[in-house]
Amino acid sequence: MSAIKTAVLSFGLSGKAFHAPFIHLHPGFELTGIWERTKSDSAAVYPGSKIYRSLEEVLGDESIELVVVNTPTATHYDYTTKALEAGKHVVVEKAFTATLAEAYALQALAEKKGKKISVFQNRRWDSDFKTVTSIIREGWLGEIVEAEFHFDRFKDELSPKPHKETPGPGAGILNDLSPHLIDGALFLFGMPSAVFADLRITRPGSQVDDYFEILLYYPALRVRLKSGYQVREPLPAFSVFGRKGSFLKSRADIQETELVAGKKPNLTDWGTEPQSEQGLLHTEKDGKLIREKVPTLQGNYYDYYDGVYQALRYDKPMPVTVQDGIRVMEIIEAAVKSHTEKRVIDL
Repeated sequence: MSAIKTAVLSFGLSGKAFHAPFIHLHPGFELTGIWERTKSDSAAVYPGSKIYRSLEEVLGDESIELVVVNTPTATHYDYTTKALEAGKHVVVEKAFTATLAEAYALQALAEKKGKKISVFQNRRWDSDFKTVTSIIREGWLGEIVEAEFHFDRFKDELSPKPHKETPGPGAGILNDLSPHLIDGALFLFGMPSAVFADLRITRPGSQVDDYFEILLYYPALRVRLKSGYQVREPLPAFSVFGRKGSFLKSRADIQETELVAGKKPNLTDWGTEPQSEQGLLHTEKDGKLIREKVPTLQGNYYDYYDGVYQALRYDKPMPVTVQDGIRVMEIIEAAVKSHTEKRVIDL
């Protein structure tokens, strides 16, 4: 089976850390080229890959089968449209698009062209989220009645990237961090029946939202998603409460930290959290009370790209489907409407 020749459209943080290392590691892919407009940073890391100087050059390369659209959110619709029109499959960074209408349009175009889209929701393969998923699905907590997910940071300074701090399509923390939390909630619990949201600006000089709280309503469950930049001492990233017990887990996946530091992933001990970050399980089983630390499962973003390989070579579903991306956009648009109108939005 021939390798999937792949082009990455940016070699900033996401290209260097989240995409290129795992494409390069997987034997089913070939990192054929990277779009760098003026620099040639990728040459030192991936000397066998081409450097493209324009999108037209990327899409004009008939050997390219898969394009990774890891550019600013406001460009996702345009670049993905052009890639699909050129006959390429596409992996799109989160947020999938700037609007729900754009997401539906890309789904329709992919179907028309007979091509596949996947949204890069890598946090499903974080060690912490995988462990939370396992605890819930193995039934340790019983019926879940409440869950709270956080993605908190502490920083006053604004991002040096203009697209992140300039008001416009795709800007703000709701588009940057909420897709991680929303996708995780939908993956575990499905679509809610209604949404309520509060958005704020908390950093001095900020012009875009840098705080959100989203409440997802289910018939017998409430899920609260929160993120902000003024959290010096974070709460547990995952707090899950069921009729039998509770599970608390920190956000401690080490992959991003190690990737940013230049470490290369592997298939043995990669993504292994320190033992000190194990989650706390307090429940009961067979009439016996249990309160103990739970070993953390190993994380690895390689598994996402292995899913993409299985989808393109063996016609299996993408590991994160275009419909998954649309559902996240539905929640984001409902959150904006809820905040604007100060009311609960039925879905």
